[in-house]
Amino acid sequence: MKDCIIVGGGPAGLTAALYLARFLRSVTVYDAQEGRARMIPKTHNLAPFPDGISGRDLLDRMRAHAELYGARIETGTVGAVEKQDDLFHITTDHRVETARNVIFASGVVNHRPPLSISNHDQGLGNGLIRYCPVCDAFEIRGKRIAVLGSGAHGFAEARFIRDYSTTVTLIPNDGSLAIAKDGIGVLESPMKYLSLSDSHVIATLENGVTRNFDTLYVALGTTARSDLVSRLGARLCEDGCVVTDAKQRTSIDGVYAIGDVTDGLDQIAYAMGQAAVAATAIHNDLPRTALG
Repeated sequence: MKDCIIVGGGPAGLTAALYLARFLRSVTVYDAQEGRARMIPKTHNLAPFPDGISGRDLLDRMRAHAELYGARIETGTVGAVEKQDDLFHITTDHRVETARNVIFASGVVNHRPPLSISNHDQGLGNGLIRYCPVCDAFEIRGKRIAVLGSGAHGFAEARFIRDYSTTVTLIPNDGSLAIAKDGIGVLESPMKYLSLSDSHVIATLENGVTRNFDTLYVALGTTARSDLVSRLGARLCEDGCVVTDAKQRTSIDGVYAIGDVTDGLDQIAYAMGQAAVAATAIHNDLPRTALG
């Protein structure tokens, strides 16, 4: 019997595990190692790392920190979570575990641009492909920037990035042409396909013209990994993110959600704050006899 099982081993899940372990609670994290933080080449938004830190290095440090205090971190996938009476039965690819509480820190999946997996990952690693202007627009200020996206979401991201560069071009992903406004550039012909060189993103247009950019922001949205919590009956937002209260509780007693799977700012610092709130709420709600 665990006090808490955490689904997801990103910054949110590992922070919650650290707090619960230091509260002397029994906690296991199941990490499928598919989270977005692993893709970060280097982040400069975390205060303790002025020189930046890669996503993988950050996760390794956070995992070791949580394990130091007794948290159990397992590589594995959770296939089902069921509630019977006041207990949760969590089915993984290793075993079935029972817990008093469950935290979903399962994140979201980025919708990717039309590139092969190898090209995408290489472009991501060298800064040609980016997903989060809140995270790293500072690093590309003054460069030629393309934003791949349509509608209000694509335009909003282009407008945000426009504060960092005078050369921002919106590229609709649906084959249409954007309307120029607010200083945001547009293409003279719909994009036919994307490719990458060692140093540029190349958009080939239907009229045969090619346009080169220093980096491409992908504004195609995300899909929340909320299937498991949805099957429990928890309330979701229209975009599939999990609805929580101020303590990160969902509409199901004993079920919490933190990080990008909730409707909020998709930032590591924000997710870690949510984790601290959820872990503290769980600790305070559990009976003191549970400490053994």
